[in-house]
Amino acid sequence: MAVFRDAVPRGFRAKLYELNWALVLLLVLLGCAGIGMLYSVGEGSWDPWAIRHATRFALGMSMMLVVALFPPRFWMGMAYPIYLGALGLLVGVELFGLTIQGAQRWIDIGPIRMQPSEIMKVAVVLALARFYHDLPADKVNGPFGLLTPLFLIGAPAALILHQPDLGTTVLLVASGAVIVFLSGLSWKIIAAGAGAAAVGIPLFLRFGLEDYQRARIMTFLNPEADPMGAGYHILQSKIALGSGGFTGRGYMEGTQSHLNYLPEKQTDFIFTMLGEEFGFVGGIVILLIYALVLANAVAIATSCKSKFLRLTVMGIATTFALYVFINTGMVTGMLPVVGVPLPLISYGGTVMMTVLFGFGLILGAHIHRHAEPPQGAGLFG
Repeated sequence: MAVFRDAVPRGFRAKLYELNWALVLLLVLLGCAGIGMLYSVGEGSWDPWAIRHATRFALGMSMMLVVALFPPRFWMGMAYPIYLGALGLLVGVELFGLTIQGAQRWIDIGPIRMQPSEIMKVAVVLALARFYHDLPADKVNGPFGLLTPLFLIGAPAALILHQPDLGTTVLLVASGAVIVFLSGLSWKIIAAGAGAAAVGIPLFLRFGLEDYQRARIMTFLNPEADPMGAGYHILQSKIALGSGGFTGRGYMEGTQSHLNYLPEKQTDFIFTMLGEEFGFVGGIVILLIYALVLANAVAIATSCKSKFLRLTVMGIATTFALYVFINTGMVTGMLPVVGVPLPLISYGGTVMMTVLFGFGLILGAHIHRHAEPPQGAGLFG
């Protein structure tokens, strides 16, 4: 049986000391920004958005710190079970999922409503990182090294797309593709894949999308064509952002948002509300915090000796970056509206917990960055 060499502090206090507290502080700033904006959404009331967001954030931060203290061998061992569990939940969505606004994406478990597609984002990262950690380098470009990741990414992506949830599908596939790329894939295969994508994406856009998804893309190209229908959301978002100017109208003084012209302001369009109330300056400050979070994550990834930890951190960081990129691009009219929240600021319980669980893995990678698990190490083999 392989021995796991964990060259890190062993005690609880020593591990807490080794935490990347700068990253923790940045996440706290984002969470507090979310609480503040949701308080504004509620017209100066904690109920219903701000208090729930604050409670979930406190629970999520506690969970994050607990996750960070577990050694890498535990998460390596749990990688495949977590993936299979998330895949089972996605199948459960197909069988008895809850439908809201025409989309079947949620499961009710007692008092808890969860969105399994969000859990799958981290599950795919863990499964791919474990797979490539155990796979010999000379087999990465072989049939087994290519087909297995294709299944690990493709199976959940197909289920999520059927819900339908194009935004989450794009995030899942893109994060998985980054891990496959970083695993040491041959440039010939990368070029072939790029060629296949160049042919396949137009076909997918033509034949693989629902009518409303295709309409969103057409609206993105010309929102003025239907200003009171399909183009309403993005036009109102642009008006709100423009009205904020350089320094904003002031906290809780936004006109577009508080007069209810701005749709989904507690979730997808919360960055628009922030821009209206705090202007260009406020938007740049939030984006700078996101950039510092990602810089910390990349620095942690490069410091890890373990391939499993490096790929896990980069996969989670990619997912987080795509959340921010797609959401801000969406509300500014640079990307089609696909329903992607702004992490730690938008309202949403499953997204909040999944993001903080992922950062627990990143913080744990920093604590255990000197660990060198051999191939095949883990709780389950």
